[in-house]
Parts: sequence; structure tokens; C-alpha cells
Amino acid sequence: MAITGNGSLATLLFLFVIPAALHKGAAQYPVQSQNLVTDNVEVMEGDVAVISCRVKNNDDSVIQLLNPNRQTIYFRDVRPLKDARFQLVNFSDNELRVSLSNVSLSDEGRYVCQLYTDPPQEAYADITVLIPPGNPIIESREGQVIEGNETEMTCTAMGSKPAATIRWMKGDKELQGISKVEETYDHMFTVTSQLRFIVTKEDDGVPVVCIVDHPAVKDFQALTYLVVHYKPEVKIIVEFPDGLPREGQNMELSCQAKGKPHPQQINWVKVDDDLPSHALITGPDLYIENLNKTYNGTYRCFAANSVGESYDDYILYVYDTTPSAEPAAHDSRAGEGAPRAVDHAVIGGVVAVVVFAMLCLLIILGRYFARHKGTYFTHEAKGADDAADADTAIINAEGGHNNSDEKKEYYI
Repeated sequence: MAITGNGSLATLLFLFVIPAALHKGAAQYPVQSQNLVTDNVEVMEGDVAVISCRVKNNDDSVIQLLNPNRQTIYFRDVRPLKDARFQLVNFSDNELRVSLSNVSLSDEGRYVCQLYTDPPQEAYADITVLIPPGNPIIESREGQVIEGNETEMTCTAMGSKPAATIRWMKGDKELQGISKVEETYDHMFTVTSQLRFIVTKEDDGVPVVCIVDHPAVKDFQALTYLVVHYKPEVKIIVEFPDGLPREGQNMELSCQAKGKPHPQQINWVKVDDDLPSHALITGPDLYIENLNKTYNGTYRCFAANSVGESYDDYILYVYDTTPSAEPAAHDSRAGEGAPRAVDHAVIGGVVAVVVFAMLCLLIILGRYFARHKGTYFTHEAKGADDAADADTAIINAEGGHNNSDEKKEYYI
């Protein structure tokens, strides 16, 4: 090997080529060719890439670095290539280390570490340029969803290399989307993920996150919040009295309604009857003075919004002013103070006893009349039985009509 005075190089005519290991992931992987070693490199666009050609047990052989077009970047510590982005980081008998600044996509490819031995050796360092995607964009088919309906969202990550992957999270639960990858004319990639799911009222305000995974970026995501509309949830609260409602007391019922959008209308009615004439409705509250038993019944509160209508019932039973009418226990929700239901088992038992007694009476009477059933006897034409012929029988029978004392009928 000889170096001319003007810096030109005598080039070897025979090369022994050993391929480098293929690049996978962000880590560096050693590539060995006899005693020549280098590494694959991943670098983000615009950053600095460092290529290291290392020699084990070097016998003073010359090291040089070539670009993917096999142009010499460095021969020992001399840079023939007129690209100032390449700079010498270290040169020794055992290493030639070169940096490449402001890396662009055009710098991607296979770089050659070459060792002048007999036979000559080569090792390959693949430079992979990573281009992060642009900010992910979430789009929703509708701004707000009605409870029970399906919503659809899309998340797009554009202009990356390699293609990004997209994951979805709803609250703390991961959901599975359907992704589509498109390669652009400049060998970049755009990834779109579509997500569909059924919403409930519990999803209102829950965050939905699109997470973009790419070797060039970390924690890259976009977020939106679900807006779910649902019909009102209605509950009647007894403001007073605290205990059972009694005659002469006042009562106030409050209708609490929650929905999205907020209920625009709240109404009070009495089921199957009119509200008491002096009942007062103020917003969601129903106020009744001087309770009496004519007010007993079911009071219903309706609440409605643009999604639908719901209601809750309160069963009012007004007790006497004396504590003797108070039951042992009562329900504190709708129906509070309602009279205890009559024991149906007791009623059924009484009815059964009555029916049984009537059946027994009918059986006894039937047997009595059957035992004393009468027989009808007649003595009319009594002489006809002893007559020698028909004429005599007729004469005897006719003669018998004159004897009124012997013609008697008995019926028992």
C-alpha cells in the first residue's frame, strides 16, 4: 500500500465482504468481520450519528470509512470527502470514529469500515434515520353522544419513519382500534386508527387517549373527553315531617333530578286523582298543609330533558294523630308511612274454613233427605187385581169409586 505525495490513495483491488447484522430497534448491535468490528446506528433526523470502526489485535493495518456510494470519507485521519458534516472524533491504531451532524433522510444507508489486510476486510454499519410523526390528531364523528348509542373516533399520526403504532385508552381501560398504514411518495408513513364503542352515562367526562408509539418519540398522545347525554335520574326526598305523616301536619316533598342536559321541566301529579286544592308547587318542591286522610295516594314527580323523561313515586298514607295507629316499622323511601298490607294468608285461611263448613252442611242435609225419602202408595182399582177377566176387573174398578172410605192416598 502506498500514499502519493498529493494525498491520493492506492486502492486495493480485492475485497473480502462480510455482511453486517440487520438493524432492529434502537439498540446498537455489534457486527464482526474477523478482527474488524462496527455497529448499526439509529438516529433522529437532524441529530448526530457516530460511526465507529474498531480493530482487534491490529497489526498496523490502515482503516478507512466509506459512504453508501463507496466514496472514502476518512482514510486514517484524513478526510478526502468534501462534506464538513463529517468530523473525526477519534483516530488510533485500534479505532476510527467519525461523527455525522445534521443527519437527513438522504444520509440513510450502509457505511463501510474497511481494513487493509491480506485479504482485505470490511464491516458494515447501517444508519437508519428516524423521523417522528407529527402531533396526533383525534377526530370524533359527533361532539356529543346519547347514552346507549355508538360513537366513532379516529386518530391520525402523519409523516413518520418507520410507521408508528397507535393504541387507545378510555379511562384506565385499553380499547382495540383498527389501524391503516399508508406510505407516501417520499417513503414516509401515515397511520390512521379507528375506534368504535357503545357509550353509557358513566362515560360522561371520561378521557379517551390516543397513544402513538414510535422509536423517535416517547409519551406522544392526544386526548379528548366524552360528552354523553342521558335522560334524567329522578328521586323524591321527604324534607318534612321526619317521621310518619299524621293528620294536621305539613309535608314537603323535593324532586331531585339529574341528567344531561339538565332537566328543563319538572312536574308534580297525583296518580289517578287531582292534587289537593291548596297544594303548593315551587320549582321542584311540593308543599301540602294540614294533612288528612283524603290526601292519601301516590304522588309522582316527572323530569324531562331533550333525551327523554323519567319519574319517581311517593306513596302517602296519613296516620291518625294518636301513636296507636303507628305501625312497628315503615319504609323510608317512596311509600313511606303506607299502611301495612293485610295478611293474605289469614284471609285465605278464613275463607277456606267457611267454604269447608258450607260443604259439610250440604253433605249432612243431603244424607238426611236421602234417608227420609217418601214412597207414593195408591189403592185405586184395588179389585182389579183379583178379577177373573177384563170385564170383571172394569166392573170391580168402577165399583170401587163409590167406596170413598177405601180410596185413600198417602205420601210421606
